Amino acid sequence: MQKAAFSIINYQFDRVQIDLNNHKSKNLSLVFNTNGLYNKENSTFELQFVVKVANKEAEKPFVEISCKGNFKFENVSCFEEIPDFFYRNSIAILFPYVRSYLSLVTTQANVPGIILPTLNLSNLETELKTNTTTK
Repeated sequence: MQKAAFSIINYQFDRVQIDLNNHKSKNLSLVFNTNGLYNKENSTFELQFVVKVANKEAEKPFVEISCKGNFKFENVSCFEEIPDFFYRNSIAILFPYVRSYLSLVTTQANVPGIILPTLNLSNLETELKTNTTTK
């Protein structure tokens, strides 16, 4: 069996909502949501990665950033051939862009920047795999 290789084609922030009026504390909670779409015609994968940031005391997030990343596979002809390591690594590839974007936008707003820590998001692998469909 050949090893699957993949590369990121592009990424785009398709939805960004920031309401700094609701940012009241330095105690933050993070919520991550992932889903994917595998296109078997051209062997591409679209990852939708959503990050929500809220104050721990609040229910509603004051930041919600959605980033869409497009990946291209080599040596993958069907959904079942996508290796498990792809799910973990695709999230790890997109997260630094989201992290950097949030820091940039909040710092440029002339408020104390929101700098997310470097995180190991490998626990999102199963969620992404479960939330992936094919077309």
